[in-house]
Amino acid sequence: MSSMDKTMKFDVKAEGLEVSAQEILLQVHDALQDKDYNPINQIVGYLLSGDPAYIPRHNNARSLIRKKERDELIEELVRFYLSEHK
Repeated sequence: MSSMDKTMKFDVKAEGLEVSAQEILLQVHDALQDKDYNPINQIVGYLLSGDPAYIPRHNNARSLIRKKERDELIEELVRFYLSEHK
């Protein structure tokens, strides 16, 4: 059997290209501030509802925040909060 007949696994995630939840939250926060929104209220609204309308398209913030699942973003927030308050 030649190597062309074998099933190969293809992984589209390249090392180092994935944006962390922390980076996403910080960039979205900055975009919300640029548009004079209250970043905390808008991010909480998105995390609770899943409605991307809470996040503007400004600086690609809406696309960026949707790169991570909401539970991953909440996990990052809880991890940061608990590490800062031990």
